[in-house]
Amino acid sequence: MRFNTPGRLPRKVDVGPARRMIGKLAQTVVTVLGIVALAVSGVAALAFPAQAAGPTVVSLTFDDGNADQMTAAQIMNNYGLDGTFYITSGVISTPNYLTVANLQSLAANGHEIAGHTVTHPDLVTLPADEATRQVCNDRVNLTNWGFAVTSFAYPFASSNATTEGTVKNCGYNSARGLGDIQTRFSCAGCALAETIPPANAYNTAAPDQVDNNWSLADLQRSVTQAESVGGWIQLTFHHIAASSADPLNVTPTVFQQFAAWLKARPATTTVKTVDQVIGGTVKPAVSGPAVPPQPTSGNLVKNPSLETLVGGVPQCWQEGGYGTNSRTFTTVSPGRTGSVAERLVVTGYVNGDAKFLPSLDLGGCSPTATPGHTYQLGAWYKSTANTQFALYYRTGVGSWVYWTSSPWFGPATTFQKASWTTPALPSGASGISFGLNLFSNGTLTTDDYEMTDTASSPPPPPPPPAGTNLVQNASLETAGAGSTPQCWQTAGFGSNTASFSTVSTARTGTKAERLVVSNYSSGDAKLLPTLDAGSCAPAAAAGRTYSLRAWYTSTTVTQFAVYYRNSAGTWVYWTSSPWFAAAGSYTQATFTTPALPAGATAISFGLNLFRNGTLVTDDYAMYDTIGAPSL
Repeated sequence: MRFNTPGRLPRKVDVGPARRMIGKLAQTVVTVLGIVALAVSGVAALAFPAQAAGPTVVSLTFDDGNADQMTAAQIMNNYGLDGTFYITSGVISTPNYLTVANLQSLAANGHEIAGHTVTHPDLVTLPADEATRQVCNDRVNLTNWGFAVTSFAYPFASSNATTEGTVKNCGYNSARGLGDIQTRFSCAGCALAETIPPANAYNTAAPDQVDNNWSLADLQRSVTQAESVGGWIQLTFHHIAASSADPLNVTPTVFQQFAAWLKARPATTTVKTVDQVIGGTVKPAVSGPAVPPQPTSGNLVKNPSLETLVGGVPQCWQEGGYGTNSRTFTTVSPGRTGSVAERLVVTGYVNGDAKFLPSLDLGGCSPTATPGHTYQLGAWYKSTANTQFALYYRTGVGSWVYWTSSPWFGPATTFQKASWTTPALPSGASGISFGLNLFSNGTLTTDDYEMTDTASSPPPPPPPPAGTNLVQNASLETAGAGSTPQCWQTAGFGSNTASFSTVSTARTGTKAERLVVSNYSSGDAKLLPTLDAGSCAPAAAAGRTYSLRAWYTSTTVTQFAVYYRNSAGTWVYWTSSPWFAAAGSYTQATFTTPALPAGATAISFGLNLFRNGTLVTDDYAMYDTIGAPSL
């Protein structure tokens, strides 16, 4: 399922005893390489006996409850075939997913309704109680809607002995994995079919999920190779649509052709639901443990520094994203604090995003929140590209919906803190999940997350001592991720050509910033402390006045352009200083601001050029005028 957070993606860690598969958006390049390798090795040329070695059963299964699966159901109805629909109950009756009425229609036509958790988390990464809630409460939800539920499928095919026991204890008769049956795409040398009965009913073997690389011949081959040995083949579909941005898609034409072909197979090959294969009684529904009371003050994020790992993955956290891009998540060491941080690398970006965020669960991991309250979010990060918080909230039986995003935070080569205050949480919401994302190619490393209720947040830290320079990277010595110093950005407006470069003719240290303006017609150009929502822009207090300073050489007049961040987090132009004359050697420009307007929380300023010329700047400073050093 998606929630804008598709399945588990490649992770460069040791997964230990957990059984995993590449998630929903496993990249096409991996699949293509697999095709080439198999073709070269001769696997594609294997031939199977024309007659089956024994009875063969095919189960057509559908994960997540996507709305376009009704197309598959109609095709199966036309051929008298029954399928098994593994349902994530938390998304039912939300946009792009099936409704309860759809599920009732499926059941009335002979299809099986089965379980797939409430919100589709990786069960292995969750605390035991939360994993139990996910499995048991999904079955309770489906049972309350009137369905006899006996079969289960692991989200992301992620399972271990503990999760298998959880599924059994919740009353299921079986559970499906993925990736343990041979196809031309994966698992060379694996079995060609699952046995009937399976050796382990709570981890039944199936091929990798069907995606848009599968042809009609591939679907047919999965059946004929099973017929060569006899047994059970489970095929897993997600989307049945003429076109889809999700690669886990098969067109209705291909599916219809496959259904027609299946219908015409010899009598020794039959199509059955999973329940028909496994058998057993329908056990009573069992509710998972209630979510215990959660803290309402302090840091509400569980495992905020990512130090507690399960199978190499931070417990209570999950990967997410959407759109067309390749993303890889890695646990790295050291962290900003402790030994663990999380690194995200995005390549091949076309659209969408990728992020790491608290598990979209039922409350065992995700921070509990109260409607109407606002929350202060924080995280420390390093990034080669802009990043921002992406926020989701939980409502209903466990539905997670996208809520909002913060302003951007600029690139940083050393850990910087991103912080932002949310709007009031909407009515009916009961939890929040958030994470810093990438919406372009780049590398993002995060650590030390926090979320506090502003109604109970600790008071802000005391202001820095009098005489403290409030400008970060004031002498421009720390290089940024791009062409500008860390915590600085280029800016300007109007019609002119501005060129910025780092030069060694510094006043102090080894770096200064040179601006050259040519073809001037209007506007200006300048270097400024980053206009961000985090820790780069100098913090300031409403009602105070500030002493702004910078050293410069210039072929023409210059002046300070000054901006402030208002209470809504928006940067607005504030004022400009008097002009400073051209200077052939380093000269200090100084200006005392008016009182900072009400609601303002930060200041950014820089010397500008508003005509053709060359300006070199270094050693910026901003002081509260109370206690500012003498000039």
